[in-house]
Amino acid sequence: MTEISADPLGIQLISLTHNPASSARPVVAIGNFDGAHCGHAAVAAAARDLAARLPGPAIVTALTFEPHPRVFFRPDQPFFRLTMAEDRPMRLAAIGFDALAILSFDARLAGTSAEDFVQRILVERLGVAGVVVGQDFHFGKGRAGTPDFLAEAAARHGFAVHFVDPFRDETGAIISSSAIRTALMQGEIATASRMLGHAYAVSGEVIHGAKRGRELGYPTANIALDPGNGLRHGIYAVRISIDGEPRAGVASFGRRPMFDNGAPLLEVFVIDFKGDLYGKRVTVSFEAFLRGEERFDSLEALIRQMDADQAEARRILSQQ
Repeated sequence: MTEISADPLGIQLISLTHNPASSARPVVAIGNFDGAHCGHAAVAAAARDLAARLPGPAIVTALTFEPHPRVFFRPDQPFFRLTMAEDRPMRLAAIGFDALAILSFDARLAGTSAEDFVQRILVERLGVAGVVVGQDFHFGKGRAGTPDFLAEAAARHGFAVHFVDPFRDETGAIISSSAIRTALMQGEIATASRMLGHAYAVSGEVIHGAKRGRELGYPTANIALDPGNGLRHGIYAVRISIDGEPRAGVASFGRRPMFDNGAPLLEVFVIDFKGDLYGKRVTVSFEAFLRGEERFDSLEALIRQMDADQAEARRILSQQ
């Protein structure tokens, strides 16, 4: 993945798969794409289909925003991001995008009219051949850029536009980032994974903790997640990728009610592993929810439960 350029409009362009031909024009899908879930994969597929029907070479590009508009408009409210900024290129490449354009969401952009957004960003800066958005997509100051406005602007500026219906699962339920957040907040890992199209995962650097796990016979790799992370507190069967190699593990995410009720921390015990992980960047994939956080009557009772948790995690992961 190679950064192509950044410019005064606050657009960072990143090639995800290859260096496109100099004559290639982007077919741009616009959205936040948080989670890069199955619905987003359908949008990428629609953009690729549109690109195939247009003359000349095209590069299928995701146009997204940083920070997330929700964070800009409500900075005092924690926001549960499914994909952190550093992991987004990999996730978008996996669902079929060739390139990523990241637009800085700031006061200037929030105040940009719908017409200026089309003229200055889509036409002049990106030179779009086509645009793909959801049926309810609105943009520009005051959300004045309606689907009808975009269709009219596309005809006026000479680019194609395609509107995508909400993506539904086999039950007819709409797959969305908000639905996935809700599932994770309830510990419904299987539901979230089905909508994502992959296991929910987080990445981070292994940091030093209180080292209580080592004293209990369960040394852990500790990772501080984003403060807005809304994953249900509890115990999980996980896989942890260390230097690209996945290993089985059991993880606790929460405030440690047995000890300090402190800030939420992800603590991963890597099964059958010995080694120093401090300072390494690892990825933890959540495979199953085992139980909620508990306070036990004694350390002995806690250790017995940890033994049971490890056995259950081994059983679940061995069957996958």
